[in-house]
Amino acid sequence: MKVGVVIPISLNADTGQYASFEEMKAYAQTAEAAGLDSIWLFDHLIFRHPDRPESGQWECFTTWSALAAVTSRVELGTLVLCTAFRNPAVTAKMAVTLDAISGGRIILGLGAGWHEPEFDAFDLRFDHRAGQFEEAMKIIAPLVREGYVDFHGQYTSAPDCAMLPKPEREIPILIASRGPRMLDLTAEFADQWNAAWFGKIDGFITRRDELHAAIDAAGKSRDAIETTAGMVVNFPDLKDLGPDLDRDRTFSGSVDELVELLKEFEQAGCGHAIIQLNPCTDEAIERVAKARSRL
Repeated sequence: MKVGVVIPISLNADTGQYASFEEMKAYAQTAEAAGLDSIWLFDHLIFRHPDRPESGQWECFTTWSALAAVTSRVELGTLVLCTAFRNPAVTAKMAVTLDAISGGRIILGLGAGWHEPEFDAFDLRFDHRAGQFEEAMKIIAPLVREGYVDFHGQYTSAPDCAMLPKPEREIPILIASRGPRMLDLTAEFADQWNAAWFGKIDGFITRRDELHAAIDAAGKSRDAIETTAGMVVNFPDLKDLGPDLDRDRTFSGSVDELVELLKEFEQAGCGHAIIQLNPCTDEAIERVAKARSRL
């Protein structure tokens, strides 16, 4: 099983500061040097929740490209790009370009989005998200795999669209999804699937079984789609989460205990564990790498 970490590019609730690029670069290079398999980025524009101050993060694709330039081995994934944020054909063009620049290291994680306030603030359509996502996939998937599509849809189109230069490989597509329609689209288009966030194995198994049912209904092999799991990991000596700790969504324990949990996920069919650290520090990244080396 592969193991990667999320690189923080949003507001740090503990410090009240946004991560600088020097910090992001350092975390990414620490992860690579420590032997982890991948680094991941979230894609959001702004956060507006009624019970907390508004915040945001740096733009995902720009940061993704910059981190590709300062690493050489780790895979580079998005968890996940919202297809409604960018024109689908242009998204494919950007992905093909970044994959070539990075030496074939990207995992193109895609999703439909969920946080309505950021759609409103940036004048993006929030309605018919599954329908918009389906049309985006009908454009992005052929473009990043074969380099051509001719598609006319209700929400977006890509008429007689070609990738030139052509993709140097079929870029792997990861879809984060739940619910019948999105899982059906995962079965149709994805190379990888993500479910999150877990502190225990139970929730992952339930979600995995839902994916398998969708794959079976599509008449495909379950092995055709790699399952990945998002895990929130806390080392309590680095930060005591106290009464805020939700053990269903957050693992809190030692490196030894993390090794055992990762083995449970691997035995349940997880091919790639994607870890969001709370807090994210060089020490925490190195502990995850230590656990990875013992799998």
